[in-house]
Amino acid sequence: MDFNDTSEEAAFRAEARAWLEKNAVRKTQGQLHEMKVNDPAVVQLTREWRAKKFAAKYMGITVPEEYGGRGGTWIEDIIYNQEEAKFVVPRQVASSLGLIIPTILAYATEEQKKFHVGGILRGEQIWCQLFSEPSAGSDLAGLRTRSKRDGDDWVINGQKIWTSGAHQADYGILVTRSDPTAEKHKGLTYFFVDMKTPGIEVRPIKQISGLSNFNEVFFTDARIPDSNRLGEEGEGWKTAITTLMNERVVAGERPPPDFEDIFALSKQLELESGPAIKNTGVREKLAKWYIQTQGVRLTRMRSITALSQGRQPGPENSIGKAVSAYKRQEISIFGMDLMDMAGVQTDPDLAPMRGLYQEGMLESPSSRIAAGTDEILKNVIGERVLGLPREIRLDKGIPFSDLVKAES
Repeated sequence: MDFNDTSEEAAFRAEARAWLEKNAVRKTQGQLHEMKVNDPAVVQLTREWRAKKFAAKYMGITVPEEYGGRGGTWIEDIIYNQEEAKFVVPRQVASSLGLIIPTILAYATEEQKKFHVGGILRGEQIWCQLFSEPSAGSDLAGLRTRSKRDGDDWVINGQKIWTSGAHQADYGILVTRSDPTAEKHKGLTYFFVDMKTPGIEVRPIKQISGLSNFNEVFFTDARIPDSNRLGEEGEGWKTAITTLMNERVVAGERPPPDFEDIFALSKQLELESGPAIKNTGVREKLAKWYIQTQGVRLTRMRSITALSQGRQPGPENSIGKAVSAYKRQEISIFGMDLMDMAGVQTDPDLAPMRGLYQEGMLESPSSRIAAGTDEILKNVIGERVLGLPREIRLDKGIPFSDLVKAES
């Protein structure tokens, strides 16, 4: 691994950092950095921030210039994101950038690429990801939302769930089952859809944190033109894999609290036995999280090195998400325990470290589900990184309709 920037990368980092210093506010340790994604004002701030970045050529750094991007490299994109992470900026709403744009660039028409990619980069379009379903769980290929061809249109019926930002999105990407007589991973067709299409109903789900960022989405005879299809009919799984592989990269880094935050809290708090940082049990926890943090950082450096050398990173990106999501939940709960009675205080103006741990405790369980559950990621790591035998599948060669009948 190479931990050093090349001269060109160092120049780009300095340029990006200087621009951010002029256009954003630096984070402070313990500050509650997350903006409430359910707040309509944040949606508008997100659109404005994208437009500002677009004008400075920092939106879509790897996107070709003809579609509105910078035409830069993956390593430049990583460098910019590393620098932006040090500043308070509007949190990404829904799933527009790392998931949607690569899929559109791979499968859409030239006209669609120019309209939608440019619209996303300029902040004019917000997209959501219509994948998960109540009956499928973590098994995306078990989806049951039906699409039936009717002339130049497709008629969609079914339900999606846990769709982040669907209530704020202008468009969505959608996987459907177009041929139930085919095997589970076949007979799927992939579309993009205008969320204002008649027959689409979005119902926000109230979360324990008080937010409603997740949604149920119902399709009742919703009509989508065939021109909105991404990829070939019946080959939606292939298109979905493009989205999922990019999702693994995007999800590798998690929001705070992280090791640096819990280390800072441990230095601030006084326990009955003295400063928390001197407590043997606390130090044992800190050592564990420090090792995990460094392991994830070094694993990501492998990917960064590969990109810097013009190579593509592999499935090891799943490691970062699998470790970091669980670690964030552990740190959040432990931080609240350390605060004792103050741990129940959620007002950021009164709570220690502005409620960072309280917010993390309520929000972190979803991180272990979004972008692949712990179990799915461990399978990916076991099979594709460690080379362990694949799990036995009993659904091969069986029409999906027969699998559904067998369940009932």
